[in-house]
Amino acid sequence: MLEKTTRMNYLFDFYHSLLTPKQQSYMSLYYLDDYSLGEIAEEYDVSRQAVYDNIKRTEAMLEEYEEKLLLLQKFHERAGLLKKMKRLLLEENPSKQELLDTIVELENLD
Repeated sequence: MLEKTTRMNYLFDFYHSLLTPKQQSYMSLYYLDDYSLGEIAEEYDVSRQAVYDNIKRTEAMLEEYEEKLLLLQKFHERAGLLKKMKRLLLEENPSKQELLDTIVELENLD
């Protein structure tokens, strides 16, 4: 569950501007503020099922956006390459070629 929550938080960070204000609010309350479905339903004077359906549809939309745009995937790849560069730079005799190759990989992500 924690892994899904973390993924949804990342996807929400990347794609929230593509959502409607209502979708943004439900997702923010549910994932960022840790509201229950019942609390959100009470806040908006709708049924718990309506909130659940909206959140599930929005999660599917976020996954669809990621499938097409790959912003989260590129974010993770970029973070991995930066970590590799830091590791290489901390070595006693870093390989210039390996550093250059890593920089080229980083450039090619975009």
